[in-house]
Amino acid sequence: MFIGEFKHNLDSKGRLALPAKFRSKLAGEVIVTRGLDRCLFLFTSKEWQLLAEKLVNLPIAQANSRAFVRLMLAGATDVELDGQGRILIPDYLRDYAQLRKETVVAGLYNRVEIWDSSVWKEYKAKTESESDEIAEKLGQLGI
Repeated sequence: MFIGEFKHNLDSKGRLALPAKFRSKLAGEVIVTRGLDRCLFLFTSKEWQLLAEKLVNLPIAQANSRAFVRLMLAGATDVELDGQGRILIPDYLRDYAQLRKETVVAGLYNRVEIWDSSVWKEYKAKTESESDEIAEKLGQLGI
């Protein structure tokens, strides 16, 4: 389980140190892909397998299904943590998420999200300002 919000910096080579709290759960290979809202998603191999199986079973005849599968699967890459708990984020993913130097690494239970700090700050402010409306909609879903 991943929870919490942590600030980390990208180095000049595009490596990002992951929070020490997450490293033991991410031992071995992890998958990084394009996320939603201009962030990156990072999954353990096990969680990635569960998601990928759902994605490949979406109806291929529907344009939105094809688009989402392409976003998630074609953009994915496997990475390994180095001895210092860092991952190398490829250029195309750094560009997609507009990652500069300062990032936010957020734990969301079964995945980790990687955000540019300024993008995260804007997203978080917008979401917090709409929290009552969001909670009401979720309440209608039984949450």
